[in-house]
Amino acid sequence: MGHQQTKLVFAADLGGTHLRAAAIDDSGRIYHQLKKHTPQASNPNDIVRALIDAARECETKTREQGIIERASVAVAGTVEVKEGIVVTAPNIPCLADFCLGDALQNELQVPSLIENDANAAAMGEMWKGAARGVSTIVCITLGTGVGGGIILDGKLWRGVDGSAGEIGHTSIEPFDGVTCRCGNQGCLENYASGTAIVRMTREALPRYSDSALNATGELAAEKVYEAAERGDELALEIFRRMGVYLGVGLANLVNILNPEIIVIAGGVANAWPLFAEHAIQEMRRRAFPLPGAKVQIRRGECGDRAGLLGAAKLAWNRPV
Repeated sequence: MGHQQTKLVFAADLGGTHLRAAAIDDSGRIYHQLKKHTPQASNPNDIVRALIDAARECETKTREQGIIERASVAVAGTVEVKEGIVVTAPNIPCLADFCLGDALQNELQVPSLIENDANAAAMGEMWKGAARGVSTIVCITLGTGVGGGIILDGKLWRGVDGSAGEIGHTSIEPFDGVTCRCGNQGCLENYASGTAIVRMTREALPRYSDSALNATGELAAEKVYEAAERGDELALEIFRRMGVYLGVGLANLVNILNPEIIVIAGGVANAWPLFAEHAIQEMRRRAFPLPGAKVQIRRGECGDRAGLLGAAKLAWNRPV
């Protein structure tokens, strides 16, 4: 053989619905990628099993090209990075207080890193996406919930106990807002997530008797998006409202952090043309004029690979 084996990271993005994984080199090249359903498990070892199976698949598929030397997993939840502990994971409750880092390290026999998924997505977009070449950014992920990652001068801002960047749980409608699953009232997550789009549509349906969405059985954010594409008045109004609420959140971020770029990522960002203009307009109405005019609001470019790429980048950055 004689040739130098490429060093690879096994990177995984563990969401409430899907487990994505890939083998990635230090230039961000993806060698093998897979997507499976996250096991609906009551035992954390079932999650570990699924991750190990994914790692073994990546190992087998990339045997010719390289060798997996590190592992890195992005999890939808609060993570204690130093210890590799998942503190809370609302969509994967069995992982609460579980030391996922050690469990992976024992099985895979390589250094293993655990990080919050929105933090990882922010790193991914800075490394390979919409914020390339910029070092002070905020990344907001709009999916089932709303996540956030803050990078200041090239470093992830994790806060004093790892829970910084919870942009989805900033209060946008503090006094008569909907109660959030976090227990607070009026969180941004309840107005700008996929789940929120469905709720707001359901609540508004009675006022729009001629909307095609009245005939839809099971409402999904996807269906509201498709209706908006066809010019459905109700659907367009929901995305306008969602954009305005997001704009309030953006204005707060601009005034607190004065970032160069705010990246909007996650599945709901596919509806960008339907809400972006409303969000930017509302942000400029509320933010200080100079930072509000200068900040760039950009759609994420990495798609559902953002978390994988960011997880890999974090693993490469970490001294072994």
